[in-house]
Amino acid sequence: MSTTHTARNGPLTGVRVVELAGIGPGPFAAMLLADLGADVVRVDRPGGAGLGVDPARDLTNRNKRSVLVDLKAEDGPATVLDLVERADILVEGYRPGVAERLGVGPEACLARNPRLVYGRMTGWGQDGPLAPTAGHDIGYIAITGALGMIGPDPDGPPTIPANLVGDYAGGSLYLVIGVLAALQHARTHGEGQVVDAAIVDGTAHLTTMIHAMLAAGGWQDRRGVNLLDGGCPFYGVYETADGGHMAVGALEERFYADFVRLLGIEDLAPARRDLARWPELRTAVADRFRSRTREEWTAVFDGSDACVAPVLSLREAPSHPHLLARATFEERDGIAQPAPAPRFSVTPGTLRTGPALPGADTAGVARDWAVPALKIQEPEA
Repeated sequence: MSTTHTARNGPLTGVRVVELAGIGPGPFAAMLLADLGADVVRVDRPGGAGLGVDPARDLTNRNKRSVLVDLKAEDGPATVLDLVERADILVEGYRPGVAERLGVGPEACLARNPRLVYGRMTGWGQDGPLAPTAGHDIGYIAITGALGMIGPDPDGPPTIPANLVGDYAGGSLYLVIGVLAALQHARTHGEGQVVDAAIVDGTAHLTTMIHAMLAAGGWQDRRGVNLLDGGCPFYGVYETADGGHMAVGALEERFYADFVRLLGIEDLAPARRDLARWPELRTAVADRFRSRTREEWTAVFDGSDACVAPVLSLREAPSHPHLLARATFEERDGIAQPAPAPRFSVTPGTLRTGPALPGADTAGVARDWAVPALKIQEPEA
């Protein structure tokens, strides 16, 4: 087998992944595997997922191939098991017990392929009193303490961080870590296994450092009063004259010195060490930022070590000079999107194809994976 790599290969080239179509963190995890070179075959259901998202714009399905299989049809489970027999990893995000009822649960799949890594993506996990119930990101991060610590006002409600902390950080990324670790074990010992990636587990794990600070007395168990949650006047977000915002993270002494100098409040620098003067310092910082526009302040702090950055919108971010220089975003088929990450010196991940359209790759997968049972079907309107 050749070890020659090209720019179109990623480090997971040669790894085969079956993704049982779902929504949210499961597809994103499979996209990450696909970005890194894995051959990800998404098993879509006839009729789609029911969310009404244009498949041509669903970026979480980029770099994948799609086949249509009706798991409720008589021959559906057998067709998926034919794919499983040739796969390294399977990803599913059903409620506990659903895959088993459909005939493609871990027992059936591992019986067919003992080296398979069976990745399960759920919010609550495979067991526990909440396991069979519905849920979303906001509930998962709520019970882990993560939501409760986010926000600048200790007396107001928490700030909702979109669905980044639970679904994608605590969910998708932990699933990817889990299946790749299990794949290493399978390749070393010839033994597959089930990876139970629960968003509540991953999100709780993300708070490890905060729990350490809490135990050491360096963190109060309430939001908006700590070093990293908006309680500190030199770690926060401030409004500018034009309604924009600047993010300040001048924690270290030498960075703080640059910050107060460039902001023009050097006379208040000693207030950093006096908690009683923090309200005074915060007011001064806020007043200064409101005196100029976001663009003007961006120019003031550009190239400095003051740790200050403009708060950009999703549409603005791809045009930031640093992100442009690094090609952090790419455009494909007229859609600006984040490029594959992280980066590899020998086997870089690439945007090989746009979003996989349901069923569009059935013939190719049937050929490449040697699964003649796959039938070309027209997706329902």
